[in-house]
Amino acid sequence: MSRPDQLQGTLELLILKTLVTGPNHGFGITLHVQEVSGGLLNIEDGSLYPALHRLEKNGLVRGEWRKTASGRRARFYAITKAGDKRLAEAAKNWTSVVEGVQRVMGLA
Repeated sequence: MSRPDQLQGTLELLILKTLVTGPNHGFGITLHVQEVSGGLLNIEDGSLYPALHRLEKNGLVRGEWRKTASGRRARFYAITKAGDKRLAEAAKNWTSVVEGVQRVMGLA
């Protein structure tokens, strides 16, 4: 797998995992990833929204327009059953990649 594919796959994994906690809008997804990662991960808008559109086009998330708590109109995304399945597969693959890298680095 090439580096862009790995990065795209990792971003999709983070988005899908975030949406397991419930529907959220783009900025909320970004905040969740930043908070849960302790500030180690930051998703740029230029990467997030194309990824959300790809996920929606592929039926892995569905989006609908709603108002936020502050009254602003935003597109909220929710994971679909197909997205749940993709998340399980991606998590398994990610675990294998991490284990392999740890072994190569002498950390396992």
